[in-house]
Amino acid sequence: MTVTLITGANKGIGFETAEQLLELGHVVYIGARDVERGEKAAAAIGTRFVQLDVTDDASVNDALATIEAAESRLDVLVNNAGVLASGDVDGPLALHAFDTNAVGIVRVTEAALPLLRKSSNPTVVNVSSSAGSFWAVTSPDRPEFHLSSALYSASKAAATMLTVQYAKSQPGIKFNALEPGTTATDMTAAFGIGRAPEESAKAVVRLATLDADGPTGTFQDENGELPW
Repeated sequence: MTVTLITGANKGIGFETAEQLLELGHVVYIGARDVERGEKAAAAIGTRFVQLDVTDDASVNDALATIEAAESRLDVLVNNAGVLASGDVDGPLALHAFDTNAVGIVRVTEAALPLLRKSSNPTVVNVSSSAGSFWAVTSPDRPEFHLSSALYSASKAAATMLTVQYAKSQPGIKFNALEPGTTATDMTAAFGIGRAPEESAKAVVRLATLDADGPTGTFQDENGELPW
């Protein structure tokens, strides 16, 4: 069976991705900061749970140690956890945005690499955003052109660049970044926009289930590769 870890998966796109991959036969671990919410989400669909706060090294290391003890390997990692970081821009908020959206990817990926190397088809999906695409935010016909969210956009640009650099440094593991589409989640509730999370999760699932010869080092949405 394919062993999969999804961060920030107690709700939204992460939760729907967990449910869809479970239906495909994956052994799915839901990672979440809050134990009560994470355990409740895992119980609701029959997945496994690990307490995982992407901003805390000890939490990340403990989560991967739990998976190693139970499974001895990891086949798929979905770095989904993220924050919008809206509000008045200042240093602490910037640190929070980058710590979660970019440094969090580094923490979890570095902890997961030894287990991913034990897989016959290791795959990493980084849930990024076209809000971090220079092409999208400078194109008047794109919705990102009208979005003003400096810290979210900048930290997601970092997430996409990390994807490319990991693809180059880890040629035996597929790394791809995803623009999941505008989705109605807690993060976007203030805007009142977006489609159902299960629709966006389909795009995550597509990249999480690539064949061994699938692409790596790309930035994609549900229709294929995007410029950025």
